[in-house]
Order: sequence, then structure tokens, then C-alpha cells
Amino acid sequence: MNRTNSNMDGFVLRRRAQNSDISRQRPSLSSERNVPERFLIDPTKRSEPHTKATPSLHRTVGPAAIAGDSLALPTPDREHLDLDLTLDDEKPTDKPGKKAKKQKKQRKKWSVKKIVLTVVALIVLAALIFGGYFVYKFLATGGKIFKGNVVTALFEQGQPLKEDPNGRSNILLFGTSEDDPGHPGQDLTDSIMVVSVSQKKNEAYVVSIPRDFHVQYGQACVSGYQGKINVVYSCNKDKGEEAAAAALRAKIGEVLGLDIQYSAHVNYTVLREAVDAVGGIDVVIESSDPDGIMDRNFDWQCNYKCYYVKYPNGPVHLDGIHALMLARARGDPTPYGTYGLGRSNPDRQDNQRKILIGLKDKASSAGVLANPVAINNLLETLGNNLRTNFQANEIKTLIELGKNVKTENITSFSLENKDKPLATASCFSGNICPNAGNFNYSAIQAAMTALSTGDVASLEHAKIDVMNASGTPGLAQTEANKLADKNLIIGTVGNAPDALGAQPVSFYDLSGGKKPGTLKKLKELLGVDVTPGEPAGVSSGADFVVIIGKQPAPQQ
Repeated sequence: MNRTNSNMDGFVLRRRAQNSDISRQRPSLSSERNVPERFLIDPTKRSEPHTKATPSLHRTVGPAAIAGDSLALPTPDREHLDLDLTLDDEKPTDKPGKKAKKQKKQRKKWSVKKIVLTVVALIVLAALIFGGYFVYKFLATGGKIFKGNVVTALFEQGQPLKEDPNGRSNILLFGTSEDDPGHPGQDLTDSIMVVSVSQKKNEAYVVSIPRDFHVQYGQACVSGYQGKINVVYSCNKDKGEEAAAAALRAKIGEVLGLDIQYSAHVNYTVLREAVDAVGGIDVVIESSDPDGIMDRNFDWQCNYKCYYVKYPNGPVHLDGIHALMLARARGDPTPYGTYGLGRSNPDRQDNQRKILIGLKDKASSAGVLANPVAINNLLETLGNNLRTNFQANEIKTLIELGKNVKTENITSFSLENKDKPLATASCFSGNICPNAGNFNYSAIQAAMTALSTGDVASLEHAKIDVMNASGTPGLAQTEANKLADKNLIIGTVGNAPDALGAQPVSFYDLSGGKKPGTLKKLKELLGVDVTPGEPAGVSSGADFVVIIGKQPAPQQ
């Protein structure tokens, strides 16, 4: 039987005839050439035929080939076939040759490249999976929150929000407690705010509406034909969510004199979970009590072994449950004590506005926008608990406004303003009515017009002292008259030490930054920035002090 020995590239070693001249002259090829074991395979296990790219050497090697005849077998491409036919006495036993080193280096380099490519592919795959998930989540929750086709809105340019004649988009925010089992009056809107935004100026104001504000319903409700404004939504609830929200928008618009185009309905859950989703928020506690605030009305939930609302004055960080309790706290009498919330509902409204702005700032921060877990949690809670009448194609505009409207460009306002309230508790069994008279909203509407047109200073009622440090009589009074013509309130007009008169005009903010509208207006009117600190040698109880200094000599 003929035996055939072959290596992995098909090279066949044939046995010569015993009487061949050549076999007598030289040993057989199999004994002369030592093919390394790594190239020897069992022919019975070869599964793939040779291709043209790897030519077979299964050819008879006869005398003509060995003698260099023209029919000799062509020299195989060793680099292509990866054969090592070096003679034993020429082949190093310990170190591989240069070619082997190069091949090993190339294989190692290719292995590293494969690892990098694999890692990159996995990252891209993960990004696609997570990206697809969040697109799905956005579509699922967006359909609950917004009207219209959310899918189409993703690929369209953001539609500008509707505007009133003053170029402002007005949004009613109202909260109920229907998600709080056992809470009485679950459909009463105990939290009511209006956010008015200028898309061109990237600024906004927030005004709170007292829940006890007395209005006429225009229909029969449980409490009659008139009563607290927080009943309006509940009175229309049987007509559906959209009709009830529209009725409340119309009534609030009537009081404020605004065209309120949008509304957003929230509950306890959305506030609590939204704050937690963004990792908590920061607010500043500002109380007339030096110890800050405390309200123990909610501490029964921990058997009075904890404090849900107890904070010093200054910045504090709140998680969801504590933000919710602060939004509800108004210092109601309790045998366990309370302090720092003596104004009751106005204090609660102030804190609610701070929580709203704090949540806006945190939700639009880079840390939250880059956190997929936070976004997922935020989408989840908004989709389950927020209802609006925004259109889907307005989503992108809302997101841009959230990023572009900075906190310092948001003005907070209350109808129960401490300096000059527009509404007080003085009518119909302790309900709150306009100071101008029952159902007379003229002063309130004038204030909203001032806010809408940017004349915030006229609502702060800041007092301004004007002092003369120029040495020239009458200059302070002249400047005071100019400021009064701009609807600013002038206090004392007098003299100041000459040392303060180095500049033609300067001014100081003694309000502690609590009159931002007036501060901005004085900068514009006087043409200078505020001077830090207090004016040395000047005693003043005003919010601002303007110093008139030495005037430059007239040019010849």
C-alpha cells in the first residue's frame, strides 16, 4: 500500500524506489528535511480543500526536479505558506529568527487592535441600547404630558410658545393632593402660581395666588356662587381634566389681567419624586426669626422623633420628602411648637416659589442632563403625575427656555407683598380680597403690567436717599427729582462727607440684594455699577443711598 505523508500546506513526501540512482546518491527527502512538528497535521482531519490562494505542492518530485530540469517544481512562497524548512544544523534552537519575531509582533499588535475594536463596539452597542431605551421612554411619557405627535416633534424645529400682547408666555402651575390618601379636599388647588416668560429676553417672573383669594365662580359650586379661588378646579372636575384646568386658567387670568395660554397640573408625588430624581435641590431660608423656621405639623409621621421642617436661615439642601413638607408648611398652631412662619400662607408661597426655581435650576444643570438614571427617573415621575396642555412641537422651546432663563433673571412676586400688599385678609369670613375693594382687580392688574413690561422697580417700593458730597449746593436735589420722575421713591435729600465725592456719582445697596429691580434700574439711570459696602459717615435707613460727588469741569 502506498503511504502519503503531507504537511498542512499539502506538501507530499513521496518514497523513492529502492533501486533509484538518486535514492542511492542522496537520502530521502523525508530524512534530509526536518519539517517542524507545528506544520504536521493528520491528513484525515483536514476539512478544507486547498484554494488558489494557497497552491498545493502535492506533486511528484522526480530526478528532473532534483537535477534542476526545466520541469522542476517552482519555489513555494514561504512567507505566504508560512513554512519553515530550515536545516536542523542551520536553525537556531532557542531564539526565533527575525521573521518570526516580526510575525509575532504583528500578531500581538493585531490582538491589541482587536481588543480595542471590541471594546469600542460594545460601547457603541450599549449607547444604542440606552439611547433607544430613553427615546422609547421619552415617547411613552411625552405622550402622556404633551398634546400632539411626540415622534414628529423630535425631528422638527421647536415651535415658539404662544404669546400675549406684551410678548410673554404665561403658564399656570397648580397643585392638588389627590395622590395623598385620606387628605381632605384632594381636588382643591392649594398651590397656585403663574410663570410669565419672555422668549426674546430670556427672563421671567413668578407670582403666587393665595388659595383663599375670594372670587365669583359664575356657577353653582359646593361652596355657593362665590368663595375661595382654590375651589374653581374642583367645581369643574366633573367636566374632565382639560375643562377644569381651562376654567382655572380663565379665572386666574381675570384676576391678573393676563392671557394665560398654558397650565401644568402637579400633585404631591411629582414634587417629591422630581426632587429626588435630580439629586435634591438647594433653597435659601429667609425668616424674620433669627433661629430660622420650624413647623411640627408633619412630625406625627415619625411619632415626633424627627423634624420634617426645621431649618436655620441660609442655604439648605432638600431631598424630595423635605421639599414637599416645606412647600406645605405655613406654621399652623400646634402643641409641639412652631416658629419663623408667622405670615402663614405668604411664607408658604415664598418657599414654594423657591422650590420651583431650585428644581428648575437642578433639572437643567449639566450634571443631571448627563445622568441617564436621573433623566429616566425624572421622565418616569413626570409621565405619571404631570398633565399639561403644551403641544408636542413646543417641547424643544421649553427645554431651551429652561436652560436660558437664569435664576438671577427670575422675579418673585406675591399679592400679599410685605412692603405694599395688593390683597389682605379682610372680607367674607376671613378670605383674602383686593385692597382696592371686593372684586376690584385694577391694582393687581397694574402690577402685572409693570412686571410684564420690565418695570419691576415700581413694585419693590424701595426708598432711596440722595446725598450731596460735591460741595456744590442743590446737586442732590436735582438728581432726586430726576429719579422721582422715573417712579422711584425718594427718602432723605441731604449732605455726605466730602471724602465720598471722589466720583461724579455713586450708589450703595443697603437692602442686601432684596430689591433687584430697583438695583437694575439705578444702574441704568446713573450709568455706574453699585459700590460694595456702606457709605462711610452716612446714617441711612433707606434701601439705597446715591452719592453726588464732584462734577468734571465743563469743556471749553
